[in-house]
Amino acid sequence: MTAEQAQARIQELTREINYHNHLYYQEDKTEISDFDFDKLLEELIRLESEFPQFLLPDSPSQRVGGTITKEFETAQHEYRMLSLGNTYSEEELLAFDERVAKGLEHRNYEYFCEMKFDGVAISLVYENGRLVRAVTRGDGTKGDVVTENIKTIRNIPLHISGENIPEKFEVRGEIFLPRKEFDKINAEREANGEALLANPRNAASGTVKMQDSSIVAKRRLNCYFYQLLGDDIGVSTHQEAIKLIENWGFNVSQTYAKCRTIKEVLAYIDYWREKRFELPLDTDGVVLKLNDYDQREELGFTAKIPRWAIAYKYKAESAESRLLSITYQVGRTGAITPVANLSPVHLAGTTVKRASLHNANEILRLDLHEGDAVLVEKGGEIIPKITAVVEASRPPAAKPIQYIDHCPECGTALERKEGEAKHFCPNTKSCPPQVLGKIEHFLHKRAMDIDSLGTERIRTLIDQGYIKDPSDLYDLQSKADELLGLEMSQDQYQKSDDGILYISLTKALFALTEQIALSAISKFLEQNTDLPLEDVLVQFQSFIRKINKKTAQNIGSVQRLIDSLKATNFPKMEEYIPVPVVLHQLIGNYVDLDKIAKASLQENTVHRIMLKLNLPISGELEDRIKKLKANTFQEGVISNMMEGIKSSKEQPFEKVLFALGIRNIGENTAQILARHFKSLENLKNANGEQLLEVNGVGDTLVTSIFEYFADEDNLRMIEKLKSHGLNFEILEEEKALQSNVLEDMKILASGKLNNFKRDEIIDIVEANGGQYVKSVSKALTFIIEGEDMGPSKKEKAEKLGVKLISEEEFMQMISKNQK
Repeated sequence: MTAEQAQARIQELTREINYHNHLYYQEDKTEISDFDFDKLLEELIRLESEFPQFLLPDSPSQRVGGTITKEFETAQHEYRMLSLGNTYSEEELLAFDERVAKGLEHRNYEYFCEMKFDGVAISLVYENGRLVRAVTRGDGTKGDVVTENIKTIRNIPLHISGENIPEKFEVRGEIFLPRKEFDKINAEREANGEALLANPRNAASGTVKMQDSSIVAKRRLNCYFYQLLGDDIGVSTHQEAIKLIENWGFNVSQTYAKCRTIKEVLAYIDYWREKRFELPLDTDGVVLKLNDYDQREELGFTAKIPRWAIAYKYKAESAESRLLSITYQVGRTGAITPVANLSPVHLAGTTVKRASLHNANEILRLDLHEGDAVLVEKGGEIIPKITAVVEASRPPAAKPIQYIDHCPECGTALERKEGEAKHFCPNTKSCPPQVLGKIEHFLHKRAMDIDSLGTERIRTLIDQGYIKDPSDLYDLQSKADELLGLEMSQDQYQKSDDGILYISLTKALFALTEQIALSAISKFLEQNTDLPLEDVLVQFQSFIRKINKKTAQNIGSVQRLIDSLKATNFPKMEEYIPVPVVLHQLIGNYVDLDKIAKASLQENTVHRIMLKLNLPISGELEDRIKKLKANTFQEGVISNMMEGIKSSKEQPFEKVLFALGIRNIGENTAQILARHFKSLENLKNANGEQLLEVNGVGDTLVTSIFEYFADEDNLRMIEKLKSHGLNFEILEEEKALQSNVLEDMKILASGKLNNFKRDEIIDIVEANGGQYVKSVSKALTFIIEGEDMGPSKKEKAEKLGVKLISEEEFMQMISKNQK
């Protein structure tokens, strides 16, 4: 490979690795396996070693992990948190062992083996026996301080007592969410109609970074510890250190082993290859380290990894399944993602029924046909991926999969931009997932900051016709009574061809009987899925006799249901019962069947039917009807929603402008435009020349602004928002300038400042004629470097040539030429 070819390949690998890093660390997604990712990284490291002139400071090979979260204070690690080299083969492990022997010039050494857990790395610092600081890995040099959250993890000691406790020491471990707790949380979220968590690792990472430590405490995180650091610890081997922290009360996974030879290491790896699925958390490999600290010191480190340790990673398991169908999901930006529905297959300790297909290109690459046998691979994600088709098992005359051409949510013809992999739905105004995305943006804490309206509640309000655009949120205050009891899921319902509403047999039996748990009814029905509906109901009467719960009353209720189904002409639908039949059995004393049936033709939930009937129902009967419903809006939630909607009217113009979701207007741009034009009316009426006069506004943004205000629907929404009292102009009086010493300067402060709070530094910059900017770019005049400035931000500034000044230099600057 020539130098020119190597440079091009290094640039290509860098872009690809950075893309996958962003997906993993910022979006909690993966598109390739760990094996494939590690191969990309290995190739990059090899090329950079062969052509060191092309090794850049910001190369992915120089980074240990993800980016530092700005919401948390950062702290520097006293001992850098290094990554380990990875291998997937026994041959490479044997080669590693040979390098160790060569480096030590003998074979009088032993390894300490531990499972490589898929969690969140944490460093805990103890002084005088007390936990004083908990810091995430961050970039390996600095991390986020999450002490209060970590204190909620019950098996982490807050104080160590005993003899010979070092004055200061550090322990490192892996925080994880046990699989059973993860499954429990997801079951609760599913029951509440909320989006499921992706996987235990990402759930643990997100939990550690939560602002509210009380929520962290409820998640029941766990931690396994694997390292002790400090001066004068009094141990000479890793095994002694592990025993010491065990004695101090730290939780150490009892999966470790001391191995005298590399053969024993290989036996340990083989032993845990299948047995690891019995562990309470995910693990993707084994870490082996030299046990003796002096020998570690002798071998030392490369630029980024220790020479005395390596991680062996198990290759992701693969299993054969059968493609049943493909479901197309619509994202909040309109992007279409195909998901394969598979025949159940056991893989990596779980049953797999779905796999991601990513986009139309992936379906073509796989040459996927209807009913194909496919190979499925599962890493850490809930949704695994199809890696190949077993062409020898393809059904005769199987047809190639044809990608859809219309949106499955709204029926609009799909589009695909040149050079992009994904199809998307262009119906931004009424496609439900896209409407959801717009409203979520409007509600965001950096926009209108309306609380108590999570994704599932918003989706419910959209699906049931309460909101179509953000302005409809302000009509909810007049409909609060209607929202009480509103159902947040419609999964339990079906509609017949002639429009009659049906409800699941499970819910119907739950409401019509007493003292029989919903779980018991579900289990009974699962065991009788092969029977026709009438036979199921007869068998359920036998089940009632067996469990002896209000036998006569419950058997009578089921018999009335059987008789009603026979007497009416509603179409039959297995596993579902006509809602009019069920409601009539409950409220027949108040209203006749025909009236209930008519209401069910027009509404999609029991809640909406009952609102339409407007009956004086209360007490036990009301409780029975509640048993028919899914999870509902409760009084406290509605009260908080209304308070949030009311208080959002006080948000300043720049936040309202950002909330409108005009393409290419981010938070910072919204502030600049609001200050420049003072009102939305002025912005709307500005011509291209006037817009381009504003710093940071280019042709693309001008086009976006023109397109937005040319849309009559947007103008109608704005007028409606104005009628509700939102701020569409700057209300506060313009602040008097203290000086113009910072005129035409763009300034950012990063890190902890000793003389200013975050809001104060913004006010000071603006009071002296400057413009405060919230991100690093070439356009910055300088950055005020505070204590513990994020290393990634500093690295970017240095690369772009942005000047860094101290807080003291800034204070001297603004103290001159005061008006």
